[in-house]
Amino acid sequence: MRTFHLALILAILSHASAADKAPIHIKAGRLIDVRSGQTLTGQSILIAGDRIRDVGGNIKPPDGARVIDLSAYTVLPGLIDNHTHILLQGDITAADYDQQLLKESIPYRTIRATVAARTALMNGFTTLRDLETEGAMYADVDVKTAIHRGVIPGPRLFVATRAFAPTGTYPLLGYSWELRMPEGVQIVDGADNIRRAVREQVKYGADWIKYYSDRAYFLRDGALHSLVNFTAEEAQAMVIETHRLGRKVAAHAMGREGIEAALIAGVDTIEHGDGLDDEMIDLMVRRGVYWCPTFYVGVYVAQGRAAAGAPIWNDMMQLEAKAFTKAVKKGVKISFGTDAGGFAWTENQAKEFTYMVKYGMTPMQAIQSATTVAAQLLDQQANLGAIETGKFADIVAVSGDPLRDITELERVKFVMKAGEVVKPGEVIKQ
Repeated sequence: MRTFHLALILAILSHASAADKAPIHIKAGRLIDVRSGQTLTGQSILIAGDRIRDVGGNIKPPDGARVIDLSAYTVLPGLIDNHTHILLQGDITAADYDQQLLKESIPYRTIRATVAARTALMNGFTTLRDLETEGAMYADVDVKTAIHRGVIPGPRLFVATRAFAPTGTYPLLGYSWELRMPEGVQIVDGADNIRRAVREQVKYGADWIKYYSDRAYFLRDGALHSLVNFTAEEAQAMVIETHRLGRKVAAHAMGREGIEAALIAGVDTIEHGDGLDDEMIDLMVRRGVYWCPTFYVGVYVAQGRAAAGAPIWNDMMQLEAKAFTKAVKKGVKISFGTDAGGFAWTENQAKEFTYMVKYGMTPMQAIQSATTVAAQLLDQQANLGAIETGKFADIVAVSGDPLRDITELERVKFVMKAGEVVKPGEVIKQ
């Protein structure tokens, strides 16, 4: 009972503290309205607590308001990356991956994950969907909790915990059978075991369920193919149980067979999707399935993996680009996702925007992929993805115009998350 009373008191004090903060009035020089696809000038944003109270051209700061002058900047919503791995620090070759799982403890990897989370936030990403811990169990839930409680800085997280693959399909592989090696995922076989494992991950804090639909990629007749990991019964059991528990499913699916199996099973998002063809693209459109393409990680790892004996990664990059161009034209719901962690966190994940524009999106569409579309994927359109009344005050600013030069998003100068300025940069003099 004392614990309950203490929690109630802390919640009341926290709410009162947020409510008692002076309102914030932001002067926006150029405001990107991601809903209409227009850039507005002479706008102001009024923030009360962690939410936006009003947006418009004739808003006067109330008495006692803190004024932040962004009149020389372009202002847009906080960015959303829907495919990251904060507990991974670069994964070019098997040796890179094995070293992290074999030579770094989960506590050490979690410490590094806190740095990755802060890095993402400073780069303007106020929300992440983190798609598995790569052998670090439920450490993503701990990082999410620490961020939510204000212990460490970072984006709000939606986490997938351990991910699923069947026996013998996911690293660590190739070691002596006499050794008991750590697994990069939760190994599950059979529909009943999968249902139980879904319940377990949800019990320990999974917001999403992620699984590996395929492996062993190869080219045939100019198309990318793969071996499917789970039987149809297993994959469908996973999706049905996940949906029954109010969660959604993300499928790592790169080859044509893996993509088709995942779509038949009823997944909610396709991750990577290099081997998408016209038939699969049309099926995604009909079913409203989202796609997170993740270009930059392919650019980052292809040369190293080719040198290590997997030259197909160079072909996969080109196939993904062709698929992306088709998918944009056909209206697939494409969400920004980078696979950050697959590449080092010292690389700015906003580099993904350049490839999205290069392969067929307008700069506005690319920005929308990381704002309105990304928020819809998360079922958070009421809270995230736009600078609008009632939404969280997640706001970033850049010096130039990203609609003319999308690389401006790699140089974010100001970041606000939920009404708190976390990166004042040169905007607010210390």
